[in-house]
Amino acid sequence: MNKSKRPFTKSKRSFRRRLPPIQSGDRIDYRNMSLISRFISEQGKILSRRVNRVTLKQQRLITIAIRQARILSLLPFLNNQKQFER
Repeated sequence: MNKSKRPFTKSKRSFRRRLPPIQSGDRIDYRNMSLISRFISEQGKILSRRVNRVTLKQQRLITIAIRQARILSLLPFLNNQKQFER
Protein backbone atom coordinates (compact mmCIF):
# COMPACT_ATOMS: atom_id res chain seq x y z
CA MET A 1 0.00 0.00 0.00
CA ASN A 2 1.84 3.02 -1.28
CA LYS A 3 -0.47 5.89 -0.54
CA SER A 4 0.62 9.47 -0.62
CA LYS A 5 1.54 11.06 2.67
CA ARG A 6 -0.75 14.08 2.13
CA PRO A 7 -4.19 12.82 1.12
CA PHE A 8 -6.16 16.02 1.84
CA THR A 9 -4.24 18.97 0.46
CA LYS A 10 -5.95 21.89 -1.15
CA SER A 11 -5.08 22.62 -4.72
CA LYS A 12 -3.32 25.93 -5.09
CA ARG A 13 -4.96 27.70 -7.96
CA SER A 14 -5.02 31.41 -8.43
CA PHE A 15 -8.35 33.09 -7.83
CA ARG A 16 -9.11 36.23 -9.78
CA ARG A 17 -11.99 38.25 -8.41
CA ARG A 18 -14.55 39.21 -11.03
CA LEU A 19 -15.19 42.88 -11.51
CA PRO A 20 -18.67 44.08 -10.59
CA PRO A 21 -20.89 44.58 -13.64
CA ILE A 22 -22.03 48.03 -12.46
CA GLN A 23 -19.39 50.59 -11.62
CA SER A 24 -19.97 53.28 -9.01
CA GLY A 25 -20.38 56.02 -11.64
CA ASP A 26 -22.92 54.16 -13.78
CA ARG A 27 -26.50 55.40 -13.59
CA ILE A 28 -29.12 52.67 -13.77
CA ASP A 29 -31.66 54.34 -16.02
CA TYR A 30 -34.00 53.29 -18.82
CA ARG A 31 -32.02 55.50 -21.22
CA ASN A 32 -28.71 53.75 -20.50
CA MET A 33 -29.22 50.98 -23.07
CA SER A 34 -25.62 49.78 -23.09
CA LEU A 35 -25.86 48.99 -19.38
CA ILE A 36 -29.39 47.55 -19.41
CA SER A 37 -28.81 45.23 -22.37
CA ARG A 38 -26.14 43.35 -20.37
CA PHE A 39 -28.80 42.07 -17.97
CA ILE A 40 -31.18 40.62 -20.57
CA SER A 41 -30.96 37.09 -21.94
CA GLU A 42 -31.08 36.15 -25.62
CA GLN A 43 -34.82 35.51 -25.33
CA GLY A 44 -35.39 38.96 -23.84
CA LYS A 45 -35.82 37.83 -20.23
CA ILE A 46 -34.37 39.68 -17.26
CA LEU A 47 -31.49 37.67 -15.82
CA SER A 48 -31.53 36.73 -12.16
CA ARG A 49 -29.53 38.47 -9.49
CA ARG A 50 -27.33 35.44 -8.98
CA VAL A 51 -26.36 35.41 -12.65
CA ASN A 52 -25.87 39.18 -12.79
CA ARG A 53 -23.78 39.29 -9.61
CA VAL A 54 -25.36 42.54 -8.43
CA THR A 55 -26.80 43.66 -5.11
CA LEU A 56 -30.50 43.49 -4.32
CA LYS A 57 -30.93 47.24 -4.65
CA GLN A 58 -29.14 47.28 -8.01
CA GLN A 59 -31.27 44.37 -9.28
CA ARG A 60 -34.47 46.21 -8.37
CA LEU A 61 -33.29 49.33 -10.20
CA ILE A 62 -32.28 47.26 -13.23
CA THR A 63 -35.69 45.56 -13.32
CA ILE A 64 -37.53 48.88 -13.11
CA ALA A 65 -35.33 50.38 -15.83
CA ILE A 66 -35.89 47.39 -18.15
CA ARG A 67 -39.67 47.57 -17.63
CA GLN A 68 -39.69 51.30 -18.39
CA ALA A 69 -37.61 50.76 -21.51
CA ARG A 70 -40.02 48.03 -22.67
CA ILE A 71 -43.05 50.28 -22.15
CA LEU A 72 -41.38 53.06 -24.13
CA SER A 73 -40.57 50.44 -26.81
CA LEU A 74 -36.83 50.88 -26.45
CA LEU A 75 -36.55 47.16 -25.69
CA PRO A 76 -38.70 44.29 -26.96
CA PHE A 77 -40.86 42.35 -24.52
CA LEU A 78 -39.98 39.08 -26.27
CA ASN A 79 -37.28 38.07 -28.69
CA ASN A 80 -38.91 35.21 -30.58
CA GLN A 81 -36.71 35.39 -33.65
CA LYS A 82 -35.28 31.90 -33.99
CA GLN A 83 -32.03 31.60 -35.85
CA PHE A 84 -31.92 28.62 -38.16
CA GLU A 85 -28.42 27.35 -38.82
CA ARG A 86 -28.43 25.25 -41.97
